[in-house]
Amino acid sequence: MDLSNLKPAEGSVKNQGKRIGRGQGSGKGGTATRGHKGAKSRSGYSKKLGFEGGQMPLQRRVPKFGFTNINRVEYQGVNLDILQRLIDEKKIKDTVDFDTLVDLGLARKNELVKILGRGELKSKLTVTAHKFTASAKAAIEAAGGEVVTL
Repeated sequence: MDLSNLKPAEGSVKNQGKRIGRGQGSGKGGTATRGHKGAKSRSGYSKKLGFEGGQMPLQRRVPKFGFTNINRVEYQGVNLDILQRLIDEKKIKDTVDFDTLVDLGLARKNELVKILGRGELKSKLTVTAHKFTASAKAAIEAAGGEVVTL
């Protein structure tokens, strides 16, 4: 190694390219590669999302339809077979409450939980949730468990 083959470390030198709009002496002064007039030549211009060059954009061409009920209450469903699997894996013992379901990743902390009746429950379990289906409630109580509604 000698002075003839010295090189800066890989990635340490960044070639920024030609600085445009910094006077006539730079060779990129004047319009600074932006052309003449028009929105794109102005400072602060940014193309709006979905802009189609003045053509009526897709989201305005397509008709609106449907109805969104602002009072709808959404529940995160948890089935009995999932609860039974958690018992088999020894992740839960004899009680399941909302905090347990959040810790296990079955629900988020701001969601409402509804216990659904798919699968069967073999173990005695105290389940606390916001709502239960009739079949889930019957299955839990048939297994000797207890249902607590929040």
